[in-house]
Amino acid sequence: MNVLGAALPTVGRRWLYLAAGLLWGAAGVMLCARAYGWLASEDTAHALLHLTIGAACGALIYRFKFSRVADKNIRRINRLAERASPLAFQSPPTYLLIVFMMGLGSALRHSALPRYLLAILYLGIGLGLVLASLRYYRYVQSPARSQVPISDSAGR
Repeated sequence: MNVLGAALPTVGRRWLYLAAGLLWGAAGVMLCARAYGWLASEDTAHALLHLTIGAACGALIYRFKFSRVADKNIRRINRLAERASPLAFQSPPTYLLIVFMMGLGSALRHSALPRYLLAILYLGIGLGLVLASLRYYRYVQSPARSQVPISDSAGR
């Protein structure tokens, strides 16, 4: 109960996994769509080259960073009470990181950097986010039967 005496709303863990997956996926799709818009104005050869570089960066970003961050967040959600705040799908410091990244993205879009470089960056981060979002969905259907990642240092 809060100071006003009303109970704060709570949701089950599967909704936290779903919210995290949807947020990561939506952000990733948005970044990829923006990258596509910038690449669409290039000639085909350059667009394909930049698309390939961005996709390779996305695979690396997913493999070496975002998959680990998602696994860490999954473990954190799994340690929460059976029902938790609907905003608990991300840790409080992560919300600050999201605000920082949004500001950085805005600054980069208004910078003098060539759009093809921004497209590579946006595609890399966007694809990494989309791929990492998939890690959450296996916990939505049946959190109890899904194998929770052991630790950050589990062979990665």
